[in-house]
Amino acid sequence: MARLVLIDASPLIGLARVEGLSWLRALFGEVWMPSEVQSEVLPRKGLPDEQAILAALDAGWLRVRGPTPTSPALPDLDEGEAACIRLALASVEPVLVLMDERAGRAIASEHGLRVAGTAAVIGMAKSKGLIPSAREVFARLHASDFRISAKVIETLLRRVGE
Repeated sequence: MARLVLIDASPLIGLARVEGLSWLRALFGEVWMPSEVQSEVLPRKGLPDEQAILAALDAGWLRVRGPTPTSPALPDLDEGEAACIRLALASVEPVLVLMDERAGRAIASEHGLRVAGTAAVIGMAKSKGLIPSAREVFARLHASDFRISAKVIETLLRRVGE
C-alpha cells in the first residue's frame, strides 16, 4: 500500500467536478499535490473546481508538497506531471501517482511507479461503498466536458459489477 499519494491536476479537477474529492480522503487519508499542480488548479478565477480544491486544502488532508527536484529531465510532460513523477522518484516510501494523461502515465510506469487515474479512483470509491453507482458518476463527469475513454469506462464498470 502506498504511503504517499501524489496527484496531478486532471484527477483533482475531474473529481472536483463530480463532488468526489472527499473520496480521495476516504481512500487514501492524505493526498499531496506538487506546488506546480497547485498553480495549475488554482488560477484564482473563482471557478467551482477551485472552491472544492481550496476546501480540501483548508481541511488539511489535501496538501502541497515541494520543493520539486529538477531531475530527471522530462521534457515531453507538462510541469505538473513532471513534478509528480520527480517527487515520486525522490521518495523513499511507497508512492501512488494519480494521473490521467497517457504520456505521463507511460513515463511514470517506465520509471517503475504505480499509477492510477480518475477512472480508477471512481472504481475504488464504488468498491468501498462510497458511491452507489460508478456509471452515474461517469455520466456526470462526461456532462461536465471531462473525457475518459469509453474502453476504460467499460473495463472499470465490468470490474465493479455495473
